[in-house]
Amino acid sequence: MSKTISKSRFKPRSLEMFRSVEQTGEELIITDHGRPVLKIVPYSEDPEQWFRGLRNTVLRYEKPFEPVGENEWEALK
Repeated sequence: MSKTISKSRFKPRSLEMFRSVEQTGEELIITDHGRPVLKIVPYSEDPEQWFRGLRNTVLRYEKPFEPVGENEWEALK
């Protein structure tokens, strides 16, 4: 689970927060008036790391160039 901190609390503690993300590997969400606006994540040399969780999730896709969910859009009805 990601930690959350407001912009006003983050500003004076930014270096401390950067070190925490670096050491723990846990993401940090920065909010503005309670709304998430930024996410700080640890750097990774392996760009494929972010896609590993998606492997084997697409079982079959018959028409890759057709719009997805076109019949379900309210604006098109």
